[in-house]
Amino acid sequence: MASISAELKSSRREACTARDERMLSGASSSPRLAIAIVAPSLSILGGQAVQARRLLDSWANDEGIAAFLVPINPEPPRWLRPLARIKYLRTLITQLIYIPSLVGAFRRADVVHVFSASYWSFLLAPLPAVIVARLLGRPVIMNYRSGEAPDHLARSRVARWTLRSVDLNVVPSAFLRRVFAQYSIDATVIPNIVDRNRFRFRLRDPLRPHIVSTRNFEPLYNVSCTLRAFAAVQRRYPDATLTLVGGGSQESSLRRLSDELGLRNVTFAGRVAPDAIWQFYANADIYLQTPNIDNMPTSILEAYASGLPVVATDVGGVPAILTDGVHGLLAPANDSAGVARNVLRLLEDSTLARRVALAAFDTTDALVWEQVRHRWAGLYQGLVSDGAAESPSVRPV
Repeated sequence: MASISAELKSSRREACTARDERMLSGASSSPRLAIAIVAPSLSILGGQAVQARRLLDSWANDEGIAAFLVPINPEPPRWLRPLARIKYLRTLITQLIYIPSLVGAFRRADVVHVFSASYWSFLLAPLPAVIVARLLGRPVIMNYRSGEAPDHLARSRVARWTLRSVDLNVVPSAFLRRVFAQYSIDATVIPNIVDRNRFRFRLRDPLRPHIVSTRNFEPLYNVSCTLRAFAAVQRRYPDATLTLVGGGSQESSLRRLSDELGLRNVTFAGRVAPDAIWQFYANADIYLQTPNIDNMPTSILEAYASGLPVVATDVGGVPAILTDGVHGLLAPANDSAGVARNVLRLLEDSTLARRVALAAFDTTDALVWEQVRHRWAGLYQGLVSDGAAESPSVRPV
């Protein structure tokens, strides 16, 4: 730890000197802001990793921003990989690689943009990033994204202190902004990005009972409720199909439940790479999800962009992006009968299905990169400008 501390002190001096030289030299020598995005790589397939990758891909070749990934799950050296398969050793090995990696990465960054989940993940990834960034004199944006925020912030004094200590908090939904406000923590809303070039809009008419869900098989996503709802739909429509895209700890129990319910035409598609998942939306007619906890799920936004009418449970931040009867249909959490009734409403009312699909697609206008880019760029530039108030020039973005 002493060696890391000494390296941090040395790196901070060098990094500040390098930054000042770049700022004083003007835009011609270094025209792009360097943004370190601290987030999971796609080897942890989930919403954070997908959104981080979309952000990085969107910044590629940008004239004002040069963004790069600092993975919270760095790949261990080959000789350590056998040990990294052991549960607790894996965490220890990851931390021993991750924390020192922050030093080198942040030395070449103008702004540190940290993706954040909750609970232990918050302590293992965002918290060390904030500490290292502060020691190096780097401004920090905390991009908190967990639907578990109400419980996490209520329980964790460390989380509340950390969120108050960063330069900016950015959240993807008004739901999280309201949660933060309960603890007098300011937050700016910048929504998730939707790629409408990949997720192409198509109206379904007539609507077929072909249903897709793309939530992982973990308790908070309550995929068992999806299966129970589908059982009721299939009693009315024997040829109905359900495709479950994802994986997780509950896969075996969900397969058993499917068998116990006597379901037919249920496909467990497994985990699908983000650049291939659009095909599952394109091949379906209704999007269904039944989580107990949620924030601003990218899956719903992808369904909107694809033209799929959506049925979901009214938890967390979902009602902030899906008004019941306007952009889709909502049911109470774990109410499989209510979920099934909503699916049947769509199948039996083509006017309703068409109306909600069109209204949902309209909301994605604000989620395309052209609309989101200037908001991120403005925040980055503002932080650099604040940190260089006495410098004669600030690089444009």
